[in-house]
Amino acid sequence: MRVFVAGGSGVVGRRLVPQLVARGHQVLATTRDPAKAGSLETLGAEPVVMDGLDAASVAEAVSSTRPEAIVHQMTAISGQQPDFKHMDQWFAMTNRLRTEGTDHLVAAAEASGVSNLVAQSYGNWNGIRRDGWVKTEQEPLDAHEGTRMQAVSAAVHHLEDAVVKAGGAALRFGGLYGPGATDEQAELIRARKFPLIGHGTGYASWVHVDDAASATVLAVEHQAKGVFNIVDDEPAPAGQWLPYLAEAVGAKPPMRVPAWLARLLAGEVAVIMMTEGRGFSNAKAKQELGWRPRYPSWRQGFREGLA
Repeated sequence: MRVFVAGGSGVVGRRLVPQLVARGHQVLATTRDPAKAGSLETLGAEPVVMDGLDAASVAEAVSSTRPEAIVHQMTAISGQQPDFKHMDQWFAMTNRLRTEGTDHLVAAAEASGVSNLVAQSYGNWNGIRRDGWVKTEQEPLDAHEGTRMQAVSAAVHHLEDAVVKAGGAALRFGGLYGPGATDEQAELIRARKFPLIGHGTGYASWVHVDDAASATVLAVEHQAKGVFNIVDDEPAPAGQWLPYLAEAVGAKPPMRVPAWLARLLAGEVAVIMMTEGRGFSNAKAKQELGWRPRYPSWRQGFREGLA
């Protein structure tokens, strides 16, 4: 297929493009920066310069390249220091890409008659905070009303609703790690600025960037529809994964901070993540897409796949 990858020069895009090429697809990959066009060519893609927040730019890029499938990997998270206390500011550009950018891609897809649409969504620790600790696609994401996470949650909901209504698939990636995905987080952990809050009972789900990419390839080839959790086999509480991640990046064990103090220092979102977060099940992706992660557990992935 001719596959149009919006955000081809991003953290996931750089791992996705070679996998698509290896499967025999012709890849058209976008970047906002013309200077990155050469690197996309090196990966085997035809570069396309596009501004995902400009409707005319998106429409022109899609119509001129005549793709048979469109993949939405546009975010603006990489390269920024994690800031859970000001989550709305940290994710401000990504929120726009998940709302305005999604709308532009969906409109361009419809105008070009492309029904095979796959988009990156988010399913790390943000499952609905009730009942069990591990969530399926049948259960909603948490709206996080009244917190700095609310705008992020609303943008994710907008993306999923728009893509699914257009007949496509929204892939809820767990916490991404691997080349380019965890550099800033690792720096904070080494500096002991990423503490374990409370008893670390909140769950999270992880996925290596290569596994996120392989799931995306399968979703494109299956012309998947609906929502899929793209996470590893082992959702786990922060009290387990954070000390393990610290060891994997050569850091001292994380400091422990009581929830009341963390709420003052790091904000409500960090406390919710570490103490109330919900992880996700990958059973649907395995059954319907035939997906099998290379790193079925973050334990193996943190040990082998961070470089």
